[in-house]
Amino acid sequence: MEETTVVCVIGVAGILTIYIWRLLNFLWFKPKKMEKFLRDQGLKGTPYRFMVGDSKELENMINEANSKPMSLNHDITPRVLTLFHKSIITHGKTCFTWMGTRPMVNISEPTMMKEVLANYHQFQKPKGGNPLIELLGRGLINVEADQWIKHRKIINPAFHVEKLKHMVPAFFVSCGEMIHKWDEMVTKESSCEVDVWPHLQTLTADVISRTSFGSSFEEGRKIFELQRELGEMTMKAAMSIYIPGSKFLPTKKNKRMKEIDREVKASIKSIIDKRVVAMKAGESINDDLLGILLDSNYKEIKQRGNINFGLSIEEVIEECKLFYFVGQETTANMLVWTMILLGQHKEWQTRAREEVLQVFGQERPDIDGLNHLKIGNMIFNEVLRLYPSAILLRRSVHEETKLRNIILPAGTLIQLNTLFLHHDQDIWGEDVNEFKPERFSEGVLKATKGQASYVPFGGGPRICVGQNFAMLEAKIVFAMILQRFSFDLSPSYSHAPHAIITLKPQFGAHLILHKL
Repeated sequence: MEETTVVCVIGVAGILTIYIWRLLNFLWFKPKKMEKFLRDQGLKGTPYRFMVGDSKELENMINEANSKPMSLNHDITPRVLTLFHKSIITHGKTCFTWMGTRPMVNISEPTMMKEVLANYHQFQKPKGGNPLIELLGRGLINVEADQWIKHRKIINPAFHVEKLKHMVPAFFVSCGEMIHKWDEMVTKESSCEVDVWPHLQTLTADVISRTSFGSSFEEGRKIFELQRELGEMTMKAAMSIYIPGSKFLPTKKNKRMKEIDREVKASIKSIIDKRVVAMKAGESINDDLLGILLDSNYKEIKQRGNINFGLSIEEVIEECKLFYFVGQETTANMLVWTMILLGQHKEWQTRAREEVLQVFGQERPDIDGLNHLKIGNMIFNEVLRLYPSAILLRRSVHEETKLRNIILPAGTLIQLNTLFLHHDQDIWGEDVNEFKPERFSEGVLKATKGQASYVPFGGGPRICVGQNFAMLEAKIVFAMILQRFSFDLSPSYSHAPHAIITLKPQFGAHLILHKL
């Protein structure tokens, strides 16, 4: 009996020893080994801190930066990417920081970024992070390999230029509603201070609601409000250290995030179910994003003769969630920074308006005319250079991988610093932090000297599928605003770019509107 007890004790002790060793290896020995491996190749970076890495310092630095506005200039990287700016200044453009127990190699060099973006099989989207973040959407942005090929093929038709033309009336209706509100606020005899940021958010939310769900756009508005709340909660989750299994804890935050997810899914499924019934009844429903997506999905399944070649209803729902968040965010951000910059640089606002009036007069903008807005294109390119919506992109390697002259151990994260690339003095010159749209007067290729140094919508095969949608919407709204109003930065404007998933004005965008 005693011998049996001894054997059991030894067995339990052995199992505990194995688990303790695995835990220590995960939390300490493996990260330290990876750190040595990177340093031996000449890479510099922050030292590994037990379990948390740089997460705590990152959170503290972001809170400090967000506690007050900055001076009115475009050198925004120290405020927006605090920790990474400090690391790059200290350790060089290619260096490493830590996301918990994983090293993250920061890359701001065009040829290396181009290689990462081109080889999406080797450099995949990170896995194994906080699963609550995925509640925002698990569609095209996150899938890999054959799944990505399937999703992209089915989604592509929704963003063909010919399809987008049918969505222009929705742009006019939503923008017209916003301009009508501004008309009521600003009389011809006076001016009015307006925080245009919430108005632009409402506008782009309405656009994505109308173009995604057509006649069901009122239901779409409710979905957007929930997605925006989820986005703010997601950003907080991304900054915190995720403890495996903690998503199951009944905390107030966890419960609210899951409640939003359930509501959004139920609302979208209800809209989809109505569409499927209409499709079976022979109704034409392919004049909005959801209709085109369902039609493309149906054709793919029919052509291949197997339901597995199409998207499931759950996958369609996830793609709709991404339509909402990415489609709305990108365009709203582009428009608000354009208005802020043109409120500051009035000479460019005047030139842009003269061009719009020369091309369209007071008539509604049309797609053919938009192609003649050369000054407008220059302005948008410069805005997206200085204030890109996606300030960074992340990838990871799942096996030991060579990137140029660096060998990355399996499990390494890669951070592509778009904002640093766009603000790199070595690439753009000493005037890098000045608003100078003329640098794009001969196009992007000439401005970048052929380098992959301008990636506002990403790059490679996984470049943003919705960029044509975002640019078309932004140009129409931009032209319609310039036809009706001039605007200046308000003395109450506080310059405070900050990132909650995408780059936003933290304290709004207070402008003085003047009716023309």
